[in-house]
Amino acid sequence: MPKVTRRTVLQSAFAGAAALSSTPLLSQTANPIARKGRIRQSVSRWCFGRTPLDQLCAYAAEIGLKGIDLLDPPDFEAPRRFGLVCTMAKVPGVEIRDGFNRVENHAMIEDHLRQALPLAAKAGIERVVVFSGNRHGMSDEEGLKNTVLGLKKAKKIGEDNGITLCLELLNSKHDHHDYMCDHTAWGARVVQEVDSPNVKLLYDIYHMQIMEGDLVATIRENIQWIGHFHTGGVPGRHELDATQEVQWATVMRAIADTGYQGYVAHEFVPARDPLPSLREAVELCDV
Repeated sequence: MPKVTRRTVLQSAFAGAAALSSTPLLSQTANPIARKGRIRQSVSRWCFGRTPLDQLCAYAAEIGLKGIDLLDPPDFEAPRRFGLVCTMAKVPGVEIRDGFNRVENHAMIEDHLRQALPLAAKAGIERVVVFSGNRHGMSDEEGLKNTVLGLKKAKKIGEDNGITLCLELLNSKHDHHDYMCDHTAWGARVVQEVDSPNVKLLYDIYHMQIMEGDLVATIRENIQWIGHFHTGGVPGRHELDATQEVQWATVMRAIADTGYQGYVAHEFVPARDPLPSLREAVELCDV
């Protein structure tokens, strides 16, 4: 199965930006579907790049989502027009491969955060995503020390703006070869050593199922270090349905039972009609 990444999907979306979903845009004045509220759900923008943002926001509001995930600064305010929030922001220049595990990247990342976080705070955004970077031959222990050092400096920018920096866990087996923060234990050590309420983990369930499995126990043991969740069907990163292996209702109940108050953002790439697929995922995770 071809590898699906943010980069490849965005490239495809730009090439066909005029294409719309076959699902009609629902009325912005219709009553939204009431959800149970134990899991506050949102949807990652990049996975639905062929759907215009306003259409995605309107549909998200109608089916009971709380926000849109991974928006760039020009789109920070867009969800508000539909009663939603941007549940996590992207910071231009903060990239997966070149992250906090190298000291020479620290000043650059801090500069990007200083530019973007005031804009995010103005839009009511409370979380941004950051990365460890790739190993490039570096030991995990050295990378951990460097990442802790970098985040200890950067956390002040988050604290000053009321924003949590979420270090993303990604799989290095299929999608992000050589990425360093590829196991929960490594990421949790970083967050513990940084010791700030404004530095947490982005626990991507898709990626951690590939690397570790044992999702429910791992989430329960590390929930105090987790500030955000992503979903995605395994294998393939497509719909949360019977074609893949994660028991989503079970995982969602485990998250809810911890008392977690953050967001779970759907980050799957639809293989079928996108908006009905999104609604099915929302209903499955509404435990």
